[in-house]
Amino acid sequence: MHGLQWLLDNYETAEGVSLPRSTLYNHYLRHCQEQKLDPVNAASFGKLIRSIFMGLRTRRLGTRGNSKYHYYGIRVKPDSPLNRLQEDMQYMALRQQPVQQKQRFKPVQKFDGSSGENYSGGGQHHPCAAEQTVIAQSQHHQQFLDASRALPDFIELELGQSNTENISPDDVKALQSLYREHCEAILDVVVNLQFSLIEKLWQTFWRYSPPDSVEGIEARLPRSQLLVLCRNEAVLKWMSTCDHLMYQALVEILIPDVLRPIPSALTQAIRNFAKSLEGWLSNAMNAIPQRMIQTKIAAVSAFAQTLRRYTSLNHLAQAARAVLQNTSQINQMLSDLNRVDFANVQEQASWVCQCEEGVVQHLEQDFKATLQQQSSLEQWAAWLDNVVTQVLKPYEHRPSFPRAARQFLLKWSFYSSMVIRDLTLRSAASFGSFHLIRLLYDEYMFYLVEHRVAQATGETSIGVMGEVQLWHLMCFSVLVLFEIVYWIV
Repeated sequence: MHGLQWLLDNYETAEGVSLPRSTLYNHYLRHCQEQKLDPVNAASFGKLIRSIFMGLRTRRLGTRGNSKYHYYGIRVKPDSPLNRLQEDMQYMALRQQPVQQKQRFKPVQKFDGSSGENYSGGGQHHPCAAEQTVIAQSQHHQQFLDASRALPDFIELELGQSNTENISPDDVKALQSLYREHCEAILDVVVNLQFSLIEKLWQTFWRYSPPDSVEGIEARLPRSQLLVLCRNEAVLKWMSTCDHLMYQALVEILIPDVLRPIPSALTQAIRNFAKSLEGWLSNAMNAIPQRMIQTKIAAVSAFAQTLRRYTSLNHLAQAARAVLQNTSQINQMLSDLNRVDFANVQEQASWVCQCEEGVVQHLEQDFKATLQQQSSLEQWAAWLDNVVTQVLKPYEHRPSFPRAARQFLLKWSFYSSMVIRDLTLRSAASFGSFHLIRLLYDEYMFYLVEHRVAQATGETSIGVMGEVQLWHLMCFSVLVLFEIVYWIV
């Protein structure tokens, strides 16, 4: 069959990714049109796919009323021209959207107490032609996501000694159930790249929306009781923990591999999403107690910051990939690096960093050897991972691990800046390549250390960053309070 070679040239099996059946068939129809071939029907085409890619599974993904069948375990090859075609179409579709989208749907809540699919946006909304274009093109990008990831289990909410306002067990149970459903709905719309719907989900949960749209949730947990719960310290801590688990899952869905190429249109959509998050949440929670707002904003800020960092890291990785594959550039980098006065670098850095000279020399030699081997980006990533492992090994299972990890990042950054300084003063021909590589390796080191600290402390990476965000918010609030008192006095 004429489609067999085309399928082998453009698709490959891949764990943890999915591709809409309709998208794959449309790719095939376009190929037939361009080659002036007679296409087979969808059923015959499906049989052909399964005969080539053995073990494919079919899954139905999407919100109620807008779900579609996907092939699970197949993706477009990274070097396939189909990527560029779909990326260009998606980019044009995204450019045609207004900056502030109108309300896209009115949620119809069905609270029967047993379903986990509440908040999933299964209302009566019928997308217009422009929205259908965006939805259709975004389906291509779903193959770059890890749609198989589920929301992890949340810990039980125990009020204990903090229950000074006689909160009933039924209210606690209702909050746990409703918040779980709410988080599952958020995950659902993210998997389908329907980012703008999250604002409506937040508005509904925090009772920002008009009464008629939250009637079901109000019956299960009245707003007055929600406000009481929002002032409870145990609830604040519990919700922060839940948010960290959810946002970590969302990051791993949207960016399952920070080094794998991502279409620029998808990257831009994720960055725009990250930019909107804090505003959406602040607006939805405008009548909620301040401590709860701070707790929620700290978690969502850490999520947004992580998305921005990871998309930037991914962009750097793809730019560096081209440099690392260029033999002449690698040779020039080696030549320039061999002229760097590393003894002088070590002398100047030792007072600040206090690193063992033998360790620094070993890293220098190892770096040059890895560069000389013209290693791929993935091989460099493995080398950097091994450096982190070796440096932090003495601190494993010790309370000082997080501090040692932060100190390592500072020392790594200081040494690399000293090398860049030497290359700059020598007007090295490969300075631009080194600058790009340095940016990537610094960012990837941060990524690796962040995950090691999270693993060592039993937290999520989002949780580690979220604690920093919350501390900054609390300090800011205290400073504002002092300022107000000062002027009053």
